[in-house]
Amino acid sequence: MADVLDQSDIDQLLAAVDQGQVEEIARDEMIFGRNRRPPGEVEVRVYDFKRPERVSKDQMRALQTLHEAFARNFGASLSGFLRTIVEVKVANCEQMTYSEFISGLPNPTSFNLIESDGLTGQICLEISPLIIYPIIDRLLGGTSQDLFIPQRPMTLIETRLISNVTSRGLTALSEAWEGIKKLQFSITNTESNPQLVQIVPPNEVVIVVGFEIKLTNRAGTMNLCIPYNVIEPVMEDLSAQSWFNAARCNQTDQTRGAISKQLGRATVSVASVLARTTITLEDLAQMSVGDLILTDKELGQPAVVTVEGENKYLARIGRHRGNRAVQILRPIGPDDRP
Repeated sequence: MADVLDQSDIDQLLAAVDQGQVEEIARDEMIFGRNRRPPGEVEVRVYDFKRPERVSKDQMRALQTLHEAFARNFGASLSGFLRTIVEVKVANCEQMTYSEFISGLPNPTSFNLIESDGLTGQICLEISPLIIYPIIDRLLGGTSQDLFIPQRPMTLIETRLISNVTSRGLTALSEAWEGIKKLQFSITNTESNPQLVQIVPPNEVVIVVGFEIKLTNRAGTMNLCIPYNVIEPVMEDLSAQSWFNAARCNQTDQTRGAISKQLGRATVSVASVLARTTITLEDLAQMSVGDLILTDKELGQPAVVTVEGENKYLARIGRHRGNRAVQILRPIGPDDRP
């Protein structure tokens, strides 16, 4: 049986090594593989098994480009909904494990679980309370100047109000993914504590796209977490060549029809102008009830219908079923002087 060193022998041996009395035995590095080659000809890369990278850099760039388009559409939709300028931009796009993503989220927060008809599994959309409550305050008529951010879960009324924002985000997300695959997203559940939600195992790789949302004097973050196994079937379509081909093929009649359909829902103001004239400021100050305003327009001439302040049609003024109405005669031509 071999001799066993006690603690004093171990200390003397370590001291001798430090003083150079005992030389360390150099050991050649050995690399095992199917094809045996010298170590100098083999490229060795450091790999962290705790943070595996399953998405290539080209695919990550394609995902970032795709969600930059989503950020622009979502910001434009929020600006029209809130009647103020809202800026949404991509802050980062990286892959990590699900446990790392969950550990970096605040509690409470708005944690929304999303499903798609064309994908298997769930993705999640997290919106920071720092921007949720200013949006709610804006919807209720506030100015967000001295707004207090409460550290509590959202109430049912607040959840209902913020659902109007998340629904617009899902619409913009579907439009952004349309070039890769037609997907319809819907929210299945909403939680305030992200630690209670386990959509994938803790060590599963997820792709996290971080956004920054700016609303006048307030700013907050939004994170979109996509597990790799959810979008694995469409990852091949996210290569650089496929992405550019999809961008070129996107200019189709179907796309133009979709844009026309979206624009067709926009509201415009329509007005009918009887006549126009000019008066002095002094006459305007002396005007009272019963005074007459003279114009150069004859009584039988048609009125002008304007759309967003632009002259578009000539019309006849009358009544229809007891309501004031105008009957469109024809569009205004270049020779008309309305």
